[in-house]
Amino acid sequence: MKRAMLLALALFAGCQKQEDGVWQGYVEGEYVLLASPYAGQLQKLFVRRGDQIEAGNPVFVLEQEAERQARAEAEERVKSAQAKLENLQVPLREPQIQALRESLNQAKAAKELSRVNLTREEDLMKKGYTTKPRLDEARSNYVRDTARVKEAEEQLKNAQMPLGRQGELEGAQAEMAAAKAALAQADWRLEQKSVAAPVSGLVQDTFFVIGEWVGAGKPVASLLPPGNVKARFYVPETVLSSISIGRPIEIRCDGCQPIDAKVSYVSSQAEYTPPVLYSKESRSKLLFLVEARLPNSTLRPGQPLDVRLK
Repeated sequence: MKRAMLLALALFAGCQKQEDGVWQGYVEGEYVLLASPYAGQLQKLFVRRGDQIEAGNPVFVLEQEAERQARAEAEERVKSAQAKLENLQVPLREPQIQALRESLNQAKAAKELSRVNLTREEDLMKKGYTTKPRLDEARSNYVRDTARVKEAEEQLKNAQMPLGRQGELEGAQAEMAAAKAALAQADWRLEQKSVAAPVSGLVQDTFFVIGEWVGAGKPVASLLPPGNVKARFYVPETVLSSISIGRPIEIRCDGCQPIDAKVSYVSSQAEYTPPVLYSKESRSKLLFLVEARLPNSTLRPGQPLDVRLK
């Protein structure tokens, strides 16, 4: 039994034998996932997997009806504020002043709620539990409600003045600023439903088809920029001291010319075996899906490599 085990180990070692100074690895891609911070039905998808796309070109559009309506409402409020600014009114009576006091109290309550929400989102952002769009939205809401408090204060102050129009004018100007801030926020929400490519690259995959419901933050497409492809390989502990950041290496693969590269990262933790192991004997059994769309690179994520130091 012992002799059989030793023979098996010898055969295994023979199968794993490789050229001295050459380590086996594979290609890995760092993908850019494109998503919208808001949910909606996928209305337009401008790309297919395998396409090459330039930075700034549209990728997909989610339904925008609610955002369009919100923007139209904000635009009408800007027009109303403009009309008030152009048509200043005379000082108000006591019942109207009381109504303005109630409006000021409501504005202060809304501002306090926005402040609490902003503080919570800032704390969540520090802990990595929220997204930047949500933090921007909370900050925009706080700015909007602060402007509304100022507007209400100016209106009340002007109404209590026996004569004069300066306070009234300042209140109308504050209302105009709040209306413009609300319009800017509506524009931003509308823009988030239409996503463009932040970088040029290969459309690696799409995850939804037109008509499907896309959840908030769910990727609709993934891009692979040319600079986001890297080689991963594993070296024994005995040669670790000779591997450093910037060390030149040579990469070889089946059917391609040698590629010169430099080491960009060395792990600080040891592993007994790589998570994915490609041996010389198993390469002939690997199958890769190929789509003939004139790819601009001969290296693909998952492709096995031979790496050696130069």
